[in-house]
Amino acid sequence: MADSTASAEPQPAHPADRPVYVIGAGPGGLAVARALRARGLRAVVLERADHVGDSWRRHYDRLRLHTTRRLSALPGLAMPRRFGRWVSRDDVVRYLEKYVEYHQLEIVTGVEVFRVERASGGGWLLHASGGRELTGSAVVVATGFNHTPRVPDWPGRDTYTGEFRHAAEYRDAAPYAGRDVLVVGVGNTGAEIAVDLVEGGASRVRLAVRTAPHIVRRSTAGWAAQYTGVLCRRLPVALVDRLARPLARISVPDLSAQGLPRPGTGLYSRVAEGAIPVQDVGLIDAVRGGRVEVVAAVDGFEDGKILLADGTRLAPDAVIAATGYRRGLEGLVGDLGVLDGRGRPVARGGDTPPDAPGLYFTGFTNPISGMLRELAIDAERIAKAVTKREAGRVSRLPG
Repeated sequence: MADSTASAEPQPAHPADRPVYVIGAGPGGLAVARALRARGLRAVVLERADHVGDSWRRHYDRLRLHTTRRLSALPGLAMPRRFGRWVSRDDVVRYLEKYVEYHQLEIVTGVEVFRVERASGGGWLLHASGGRELTGSAVVVATGFNHTPRVPDWPGRDTYTGEFRHAAEYRDAAPYAGRDVLVVGVGNTGAEIAVDLVEGGASRVRLAVRTAPHIVRRSTAGWAAQYTGVLCRRLPVALVDRLARPLARISVPDLSAQGLPRPGTGLYSRVAEGAIPVQDVGLIDAVRGGRVEVVAAVDGFEDGKILLADGTRLAPDAVIAATGYRRGLEGLVGDLGVLDGRGRPVARGGDTPPDAPGLYFTGFTNPISGMLRELAIDAERIAKAVTKREAGRVSRLPG
């Protein structure tokens, strides 16, 4: 694994001597680099942190994949059986490090790319830290789905002096033992943090919910929810919605009395809107047992208290906002016309935006079939597209 910045120095101007630059050394970027290398093309991965898998290293301690080990491996290297069915955060990091070593990927750490623009004569020019200007035949943006923590613009938030942090800063429950904590947001992260706080000894845990989520069992009688997600990927949305309703009634108890009614919108319709179901890793039991109290959504902050949508005013010891992330692509590629109104790439995988041939994106969706599985598929599609469209302009590996 290359850790020096030598590989990131400006490349020779001849178009055939330009590598493919991959921005981001997470699972998506590494998978693309390996797929390109397998086709004899040179790929240089640029990572702003000092090591690969940086976002995974910063996740909370109890995190385990909600997807199975077998369907979470990247192309060309299986995950070891000793990792178990639901792989831990630390084992994901170990796997990514091994992946780089096994496939001899060219990684340059400590280099942040600030802007991508078209290069004169074709290809792409990357403006990076240290004054670097790098020219690549193609660029793959793999900076990650969870890039920039998002906090809603709540009224009074800027004057709130109580303890407040985004879920990105949460590691474990130890600092909250014996304390009253409000978790805001009931996606998978918020649900897991709430359960972690209960198990870690918080005196009171409340979960602020604006829209009740669909909740599914991670596994039922050995059948992983991911398997169903894979099967549903090509089915009509309305059909999946109809099939999911009776299954939910059978597998998930009605939590209406505890503040989590069954959603009125179909499961797959919500997925199409970007809302992935919450996989149960203890939330159902915690809510039924009253250990996690569901409260109304946060509407604002006033006089050191949190205002809820139902008029309730709370004064917890700490607030953890599990309110999601932004993709953070505006500064990088925002002036190229490749993002939609929500800041998401208009193309992904082997497709490129109509006005930006040679610019690829991976990892900016949150599919029901599993993020890592889709990253693996995207990697092969990107490598195939680059081989077909840009092969004559990409540096080839020796031998």
